[in-house]
Amino acid sequence: MVPQQPQWHNKISHHAQLGGIETSVLDNGPGRGNRIAWVNTGTGLRFKVVIDRCMDIAEAFFNQHSLVWLSYAGQTAPDPSSDRGIAWLKTFGGGLCTTCGLTHAGGPEQDEHGERGLHGRMSNTPAEIISVVQPDPVTGNLDMSITGIIKEATALGTCLELRRTISARIGEATLRIHDQVTNRGNTTAPHMLLYHFNFGWPLADEGAELYWDGPLQPRDELSVQIFNKNYNFRRCAPPLANHAGTGEAAAFIDVAAGEDGWSTCGLHNPQIGLAAVLRFKKEQLPWLTNWQHWGPGEYVTGLEPGTHPPIGQAAARKQGTLILLQPGESRSYELELSVLTEKNNIHKIFPR
Repeated sequence: MVPQQPQWHNKISHHAQLGGIETSVLDNGPGRGNRIAWVNTGTGLRFKVVIDRCMDIAEAFFNQHSLVWLSYAGQTAPDPSSDRGIAWLKTFGGGLCTTCGLTHAGGPEQDEHGERGLHGRMSNTPAEIISVVQPDPVTGNLDMSITGIIKEATALGTCLELRRTISARIGEATLRIHDQVTNRGNTTAPHMLLYHFNFGWPLADEGAELYWDGPLQPRDELSVQIFNKNYNFRRCAPPLANHAGTGEAAAFIDVAAGEDGWSTCGLHNPQIGLAAVLRFKKEQLPWLTNWQHWGPGEYVTGLEPGTHPPIGQAAARKQGTLILLQPGESRSYELELSVLTEKNNIHKIFPR
């Protein structure tokens, strides 16, 4: 049997007619000078990798619909001094995925092991790009990827290296993140990592459905107001006046895994027939945090896989759960985010 040729066979001259990766530099506003890479899958899913911000993912769209929340700050240049107190919030642009870690994920703290600001240094650290691989549809290669190295390093101290590859494939509405964290230093290094996925309007909207499986624990007394059996915390709320400013709720979820070892969570908005499905390996990222911040004009929910809940290095150390990487030791992490539109496919992932 002769294999069926794709519709574009003999009809394109350059891969960019279908999709690919385009790198550029922002030239205006507070993000001026940031290197970025737009990735287009040719399916309607396209997203922006901010190379100078740990290769985090900012804007992401499916056709006309934005998938993400962007903060008041928007895209800013990296600020190495933001690792004290809550200064991290000054450069937190939101976006599809912000990296928290590599040695601390949680609130600001100080102890005999040092001072640590909110969520660590990584999201304010530029990457060294080592490869950009474009698709080559004529030869049948539809895969594309961008790979970089980002370091959390201190002279005479910790040196953790993050090797990140973000990949996609023409014709698939899926992006993949493959991270490898290696202790390149000569001393034992603490390690925490959290992927801060931030979903916004119109995907996150009043009545949209949140999905995960596993028991949860509200983060604090304020979070109990939402995460309790008498409140439907699995549906996005209307804008809440008590979430203006710093108002928020969060729950730590001991997320379940399927027989294949992968955990699944996501967000489904039936009003626009769209769902975002986030998958990750339970063995690598055993915890999921659901952040709900329904502030008027600042409306967002986060689904955040992590090595720990965002409890901070000090609490993890006290619990005996802090990861300690020996010199030369590595840990790998794999995540994928897919966008679904067909009703039957959505209901396979989000059962009613």
